[in-house]
Amino acid sequence: MPLPDYHIHTARCGHATGSMKEYVEHALARGLKEIGFADHIPMYWLDENRRDPELAMPDAELPRYVEEVEKLRSSYRGINIRLGIEADYIPGCEEQLQRIIQRYPFDYVLGSIHYVNGWGFDNPAYIHRYKETDLDQLYRDYFLLLQQAAQSRLFDIMAHPDLVKKFGFRPRGDLRRLYLETAKAVARAGVCLEVNTAGLRTPAGEIYPAPDFLHICKKFAVPVTTGSDAHKPDQVGFGFDRATEMLTGAGYDKVTHIKARQTTQIFF
Repeated sequence: MPLPDYHIHTARCGHATGSMKEYVEHALARGLKEIGFADHIPMYWLDENRRDPELAMPDAELPRYVEEVEKLRSSYRGINIRLGIEADYIPGCEEQLQRIIQRYPFDYVLGSIHYVNGWGFDNPAYIHRYKETDLDQLYRDYFLLLQQAAQSRLFDIMAHPDLVKKFGFRPRGDLRRLYLETAKAVARAGVCLEVNTAGLRTPAGEIYPAPDFLHICKKFAVPVTTGSDAHKPDQVGFGFDRATEMLTGAGYDKVTHIKARQTTQIFF
């Protein structure tokens, strides 16, 4: 069974290209049997006049996005198409996010951390801030947020779980303790971890999560699934051969498939 690709964006987010149909066609060409669109949810934690249309879809596009995924699902019979959403975890705004999630029939919700203390650390526009940042503290803050997000029970899957390494800035300290604490928190929450191949396209040059992190997650029986974080149609299924090798090397032989927020473990 090919790995599912549950992390596909659309042009609605303002920083992806191509039609949704093109993403599906590329998935079919690569032999995928199951995919899911998971575009960025509107920036619910900000006033509308402060939201960036190049980072996430506006409120008015969310119902249209849902409608288009549902139309695609009925048009293609040779592939399972799931309706997902990628939602930022912002402490203190959990109820706002929950209200949005409950309005739509999402198959799954990807939880992600893109902001630490208000800083969009993975945004190239703000990369200069790394020069003035204590990297050890940044990593501690990031993983604490990831743990809190998992324990919020808002999400089904924790996306790109060590995204903080995106630009290749690494802390001096040993990360194994943070990996251990995070794996325990994710396991307690019963949340799935995403093996995300987009890191191979960044200066990090490494799948999210790091191999050591994934091995620790396996030790605590954390379920996993996969995503390409595609922002272009030809990125669908990107690096899945590497993901398969990494999963197998960590001791996994099953990945999570999900529908209507119910999970199933399937051999790959």
